[in-house]
Amino acid sequence: MATPPANEFFIQGITLDGRTFRPSDWAERLAGAMSSFRPGGQGRAVRFGYSPYCVPRVINGIKCVIVSETLREIEPMAWDFVMNFARDNQLQVVQACLIGE
Repeated sequence: MATPPANEFFIQGITLDGRTFRPSDWAERLAGAMSSFRPGGQGRAVRFGYSPYCVPRVINGIKCVIVSETLREIEPMAWDFVMNFARDNQLQVVQACLIGE
């Protein structure tokens, strides 16, 4: 059976040279900036919270932002913003797929 392609990118809070990225709340800030990109769009019915396409997580003690490729499909400029943030700050990015808990 073929393995399905990964559809998420994990931006890790570790720079390419192995340092922990600062400030410590970078993941929450980045995901917060993307919070309006969600199914159903914006409007009065939107509740506070993160977009399902860009969520902060701690994985193995490392702060990460998990970015779904769906974001690229619905808003390419938002996708570019997130990926350029990772590139400009020399953060490690891994293509993967989050498996449910």
